[in-house]
Amino acid sequence: MSPDWIRNPLRQSPLRPSDDDAPVRFHRGLPGYAPTPLVEAPELATEWGVGRVLLKFERERFGLPAFKFLGVSWAAERLLGEPPYEPGLELIAATDGNHGRAVARAAWLRGLGATILVPAGTADARIEAIEGEGASVQVVDGSYDDAVRLSAELADERRLVLSDTSWPGYEDIPRRVIEGYATIFHEVDEQAGAPVEVAFVPIGVGALAAAAARHLAGRARLAGVEPVGAACMLESIRAGRITEVPGPHRSIMAGLNAGLPSLVAWPHVSGAFDLFSAAEDGVAVEGTRRLARLGLEVGECSGGAAGAAAALLADEEAREALGAGADSVVLVLLTEGVTDPQAYAQILA
Repeated sequence: MSPDWIRNPLRQSPLRPSDDDAPVRFHRGLPGYAPTPLVEAPELATEWGVGRVLLKFERERFGLPAFKFLGVSWAAERLLGEPPYEPGLELIAATDGNHGRAVARAAWLRGLGATILVPAGTADARIEAIEGEGASVQVVDGSYDDAVRLSAELADERRLVLSDTSWPGYEDIPRRVIEGYATIFHEVDEQAGAPVEVAFVPIGVGALAAAAARHLAGRARLAGVEPVGAACMLESIRAGRITEVPGPHRSIMAGLNAGLPSLVAWPHVSGAFDLFSAAEDGVAVEGTRRLARLGLEVGECSGGAAGAAAALLADEEAREALGAGADSVVLVLLTEGVTDPQAYAQILA
């Protein structure tokens, strides 16, 4: 089961890294900071015909089962500044799960309220996890992108949006979120022992992909992974401009169910990535099961990244587009642990 994929005709060359180490220095100063593991997977390297496979496993960040708090905490620091805060101040965010939970945690840590908007069909386990952080959850009758639009409408002086996607007039905070994700790649540099040559990155609105581009541009070939039906970056690349893929978006890769790329992520991702792919849910199922056999319990987005990597590296043309050879060092970003235990059990059953 091979994903639909295209080479990126908009890729600009040569590009250079453009991030810095300010976010990782900030994160290292927070209580509970610890780098996530970089798992060496020699079995996958043999199966995929490459030199090394490195799995950056974001199974837990500051007590949350995904990488999102890295971007949220860095952005919140710049959005909110130091206390005291105005009475009644609250944070608002749209989410498919992990970003909203991170925003709720950031609000709780500052003694603020939070309203998190989720699309219809969001798993109960993800809603309950957000509510467990002290936030109010509002289910929107529509897609994730509809929830984003509603969050913008609700914003005022006391309701501050902390979004990982952007639109005209709302660009600074999403840039900070992208900057915050740089910590992942600085950790990889320290852990890998050798330069990464090929990286597989899950793409939703594109914030993590933009962080990958900012850090790895000119140093590694980059492949984006999206769900079929919500491949907004791939379709935008095909169109040569930002393009919305209408909902509903029903992939099991819930964190990637976005129909519109982030305005501030687009230049980085479109300029630096070599290949974009759209994977069926079956690819995520296969990837999740394969990682489980390695002893890694991952969410569906992580399974999708691993499953797509396996399929694309088995495709001669895709390998050539990525410059992947028998000695290549391959990085796969596993962006979450298990966030819906019931769905995970069904996948493994």
